[in-house]
Amino acid sequence: MSERTFSFEFFPPKTAEGAEKLRATRAQLAQLKPKFFSVTFGAGGSTRDRTLETVREIQASGSEAAPHLSCIGSTEDNIREILNEYKSQGIRHLVALRGDLPSGTMDAGEFNYANELVSFIRKETGDWFEIEVAAYPEIHPQARSWTDDLANFKRKVDAGADSAITQYFFNADAYFRFVDEARSLGVDIPIVPGIMPIGNYVQLARFSDACGAEIPRWLRKKLETYGDDLPSIRAFGLDVITDQCERLLAGGAPGLHFYTMNQAGPSTTLWQRLGL
Repeated sequence: MSERTFSFEFFPPKTAEGAEKLRATRAQLAQLKPKFFSVTFGAGGSTRDRTLETVREIQASGSEAAPHLSCIGSTEDNIREILNEYKSQGIRHLVALRGDLPSGTMDAGEFNYANELVSFIRKETGDWFEIEVAAYPEIHPQARSWTDDLANFKRKVDAGADSAITQYFFNADAYFRFVDEARSLGVDIPIVPGIMPIGNYVQLARFSDACGAEIPRWLRKKLETYGDDLPSIRAFGLDVITDQCERLLAGGAPGLHFYTMNQAGPSTTLWQRLGL
């Protein structure tokens, strides 16, 4: 089996304090020697400069950075410009996404789907970039059907993706089923599960509803019993996610990608518990 890859995701900070806090988080997580840190890109490229700035800092600190690049609302020219900028910074790893339309705009730009972005990156830059794409074990919230969603995923892979990171989920069976079905379509790239530590139930529920991640009923009900008791939510959440990660790794997952929410604590504790 090839070496497992572990990675952490950040979002670009909005303020000087946020940037300072992220530096501390990154320094702590860098000690775990992840393969890369990914950095998100706001709807319609709204965080473009902050994403670039965060990525530059990560690269300068000696870690590998993988900026997200979403194509919705973009043109070939501005994607080309971003790709050239990243190449000039020595960045060789991208997470290519369709992305969300910023609220209030209707113009999707020159790209409609992530597979078109992946094809464009390959056409412009050859194999310079290692390209990650997104996978949805519980189906993309806008997909018409399970079959459609798998076909969309396969199109991204056929367009030239090297590996995939999933949306977070709390049902390991959904992940294993998705991987099996993708393999049956001839998809052979690594599909790395996305892991969301549980810290704040209200925030998690809101976030999950928005992105189509299912919180199983038993888990919702149990988390609701803790009310505002954040330490208890975190302790219980840690047990649940540790079990999930153990099951995923034992079942052959090629690594883990942690959605950190720019905090080092929860991911570090999980890492230690898993003996990574």
